[in-house]
Amino acid sequence: MINDILQDSKTRMEKSVDALKNQLSKIRTGRAHPSLLDGIQVSYYGADTPLRQCANVSVEDARTLMITVFDKSLIQAVEKAILTSDLGLNPISAGTTMRIPLPPLTEERRKDLVKVVRGEAEGARVAVRNIRRDANADLKALLKDKEISEDDERRASDEIQKITDQWVKKVDEVLAAKEKELMEV
Repeated sequence: MINDILQDSKTRMEKSVDALKNQLSKIRTGRAHPSLLDGIQVSYYGADTPLRQCANVSVEDARTLMITVFDKSLIQAVEKAILTSDLGLNPISAGTTMRIPLPPLTEERRKDLVKVVRGEAEGARVAVRNIRRDANADLKALLKDKEISEDDERRASDEIQKITDQWVKKVDEVLAAKEKELMEV
């Protein structure tokens, strides 16, 4: 029973860190990366479809993304989806391909992005702590129902705290790596 709670906590904390990594991959660092466009939805015959399902996204050079649209009739829809996204990108159409030049980040914009990244990391830390709280509540319920002893509950709480510290440290490592990536010129 205690092992199930511990394992469930580890799994949920890992998912929280993975979600943080996914969120951070969408934050632009000045270098072209296909994952920048992962959140873009294109109106494809009336249904919102992820860009990756209707076009091929590749890196042309360090500051340019290239999109090859599968269906020629979708070019306007893809262009509109990119323009209306909050990424601030301006695609340049050329037949069935589209180039997206990424403007260099200003120092001020980099600092703003660092603030955004720190906010995302804090959200991940809070998620990890909430998982700890849930696990401790489950342990207290088992103790109340006399399914485990007080010593078992205390040992398991200590173990949950160690797991929490380990995952919070991983969140901090992911944050530090992204901050370093953002501040590189």
